[in-house]
Amino acid sequence: MRSPRLAALELRRFGRGRLPRAALVALLLLPLLYGALYLWSFWDPYGRLDKIPVALVNEDTGAKAKGQEVDAGRQIVRGLRDSDTFDWQETDARHAREGVENGTYYLSLTLPADLSSRIASNAGDKTGTGTLDVRTNDANNYIVGQISRTVFSEVRSAASTRATRSFLDRIFVSFSDLHDQTSKAAGGADKLKNGSDEAGSGAGKLVSGLADAQDGGDGLVRGLGTLDAGAADLASGAGKVADGTGELAGKVNKAAGQLGPFLRENQKSLGEAAGLVADGAGTVRAHLDDLVKAAPEAAREARTASTTLDKVYAEQCGARRSASPAPGATPSGAPPSGATDPSPACPALAEAKKAAAQVAKLSGDLDTLIGERGGVDGLDHDLATLTTQARALQKQAPHLADDLDTAVARINALDKGAQRVADGADRLRTGIGTARTGATTLDEGLGALHSGAGDLSAGLRRLSDGSGTLANGLHEGAGKIPDYSDDARAAHAGAMADPVRLASHDLHKAPNYGTGFAPYFIPLALWIGAMVAYMLIAPLNRRALATGTTAARATLASWLPVVALGFAQAGALMAVLHWGIGLDLERPVATIAFLFLVTACFAALVQWLNAQFGAAGRILVLALLMLQLTSAGGTYPVETSPAFFHALHPFLPMSYVVEALRRLVTGGGLGPVWEGCAVLSGFTLAALALTAWRARRAQVWTVERLHPELSL
Repeated sequence: MRSPRLAALELRRFGRGRLPRAALVALLLLPLLYGALYLWSFWDPYGRLDKIPVALVNEDTGAKAKGQEVDAGRQIVRGLRDSDTFDWQETDARHAREGVENGTYYLSLTLPADLSSRIASNAGDKTGTGTLDVRTNDANNYIVGQISRTVFSEVRSAASTRATRSFLDRIFVSFSDLHDQTSKAAGGADKLKNGSDEAGSGAGKLVSGLADAQDGGDGLVRGLGTLDAGAADLASGAGKVADGTGELAGKVNKAAGQLGPFLRENQKSLGEAAGLVADGAGTVRAHLDDLVKAAPEAAREARTASTTLDKVYAEQCGARRSASPAPGATPSGAPPSGATDPSPACPALAEAKKAAAQVAKLSGDLDTLIGERGGVDGLDHDLATLTTQARALQKQAPHLADDLDTAVARINALDKGAQRVADGADRLRTGIGTARTGATTLDEGLGALHSGAGDLSAGLRRLSDGSGTLANGLHEGAGKIPDYSDDARAAHAGAMADPVRLASHDLHKAPNYGTGFAPYFIPLALWIGAMVAYMLIAPLNRRALATGTTAARATLASWLPVVALGFAQAGALMAVLHWGIGLDLERPVATIAFLFLVTACFAALVQWLNAQFGAAGRILVLALLMLQLTSAGGTYPVETSPAFFHALHPFLPMSYVVEALRRLVTGGGLGPVWEGCAVLSGFTLAALALTAWRARRAQVWTVERLHPELSL
């Protein structure tokens, strides 16, 4: 009998009664319990995180930075509520703590009171770090704790980004201010260079001027030396003048003391006398010619008369010289004391004699005067002068005393002035001496100043060169310092606050959690289906073995029914996953075809284990399933597993099934698919060959077969 017919007969057994039919239905639906229901239970858990109750405690009190309000807590709360992550329930710290402990909340997030102040401190001289306090309880659910750590890392990153953006924005504002100030400094450096150039030019002129000043200082010292000598002479002369004016003032004052009272008492008489003199002089001038003519004759007559009187006196009074004189004073010309009988006329003769002698003398003098003055003209001139002066004296006579007082005051003022001049001359000499000393010091200072001005000029040249270099450097530096506009500043602050963004380009993205895990649970379900199928179907067809059918046909007779059931299981599973749950296949036809190969392989492996080891084979089937699940890398990459599972990975068929189904379900290169087909085909053929070998041995009955040690 052929293997397909034997397989059909094996399947017909399930149509004989309700219980076999129910068993067949259960066998077909069993993979759904592991595949569809399991995947459905966590098909998209991240899409329903908003159903997880989480406590949110906002204790932030806000802060101020640079005059602006900072309320980081309120911003974070608003962002969390706008997100689809967790069911945020605001409460206080006590209820949050109790809720996490008793399971009311899966976790809690607390924003501390100093969150804003710590963030705001970064705007000043201090730095601070805000802390978000997350409290979890793995006794409630471990996975939620893991998810929360990821979510809160994103929350922390977003909060840090916002804080950093604000901080960097102030930095960029500082950059703009620094650019402006550097530009101003560069402009100032330009002005400094121009000023230093002008100062250098002025310093050069100063050097030249100071050289001239130094020459002038030398001349000033020499001139002040000469002036000092002259001042000494001036002081000496002024002292002598002061002494002379003092002596003159003393004499004038003494004379004025004597003459002043006389003038005040006799100034009228002096005027009258001066008038008489003037009149007399005028009269004399009027009779001058007669006087000139009569003068010589009058002089002769006067001399003659005088001679005559002398003789008369001698004759009359000479003989009585021995006579005693009359009581009283003896008159001039009286006879000697020896006259014995003087005449009563002798005194009169003596007086006449004396008068005649005086007249003779005056007449002689007048004659002599007229002769000496050049005649009449000279005498007339003298008389005219006498008349003018007499008239002037007559005119000034009423105030001669006052004029005397004025003259005395002027003499005294002259004396005081002379004294002041003498004192000033002394001070001038002292001052010129001091000036000479100062001029010497000035000359020395001008020399030092000239030398310093030379150094200043050289220094200003260096300053000009340095300020030019500074200006160029500042202009270059200002060009290198960025000057951001508001938009550019915001863009740069955002870029630096979040410098590395995750540009995720998933080549073949699984739309949800269930799709990503379907390649892991589908082969699990099919393995379970094959395992249960061989609980109902013998791994080796007894009828075939009893009729002497070849081992290969006997093997196929037990393998094909399970394969047929596996195809039905795979079809039902994929139909429910696709239309019931929503699994979208990138390559649906290839996926179904590959699953048929997987079903055939798994059926062959389970058949061999059951045929080879009997009742113990069922345990080995379960153990092999566990080894495959732990080493296939269906959840975490196999590299993260211990070395034992990592080493086991390439030698088990489910490893290749998982890799191939990932490419068939979500897309990608088909290399792993072809590799999986080759490996599964190899496992299938090897398992069928081993089963056939076991079937051949099973055609010989032994005591062990008749009385097995273990029966399930």
